[in-house]
Amino acid sequence: MSQQIRPWGMDMNAYLVLMHLSQFAGFVIPLGGFIVPIIMWIANKNDFPEIDQHGKNIVNWIISATIYSIISVILMVVLIGFLTLAIVGLLGVIFAIIGALKANQGEYWSYPLSIKLIK
Repeated sequence: MSQQIRPWGMDMNAYLVLMHLSQFAGFVIPLGGFIVPIIMWIANKNDFPEIDQHGKNIVNWIISATIYSIISVILMVVLIGFLTLAIVGLLGVIFAIIGALKANQGEYWSYPLSIKLIK
């Protein structure tokens, strides 16, 4: 019997869910929410097109959220930055959860407001 190749021995959908949710690692480990999804993506992107697609999506969102956060910090001088920073944080949580739920159903979901830097 041939054995199906699986990323890190996991079911593909489970791996993709974990990749989306790994953005929350930053709540436990400094920079973990940035590093863990990138490691998961880079380790398997050449072997699995689905991982490459989801990984690019996640990395584009992380970079976009970082840019939006920097702009928000600058805008704190005029007070609106506090609100925009909170919104960026909330969207980061919501988008990761939606992405994970869609990945669990075998679907691809592009994060809205994400700048497509990696194509």
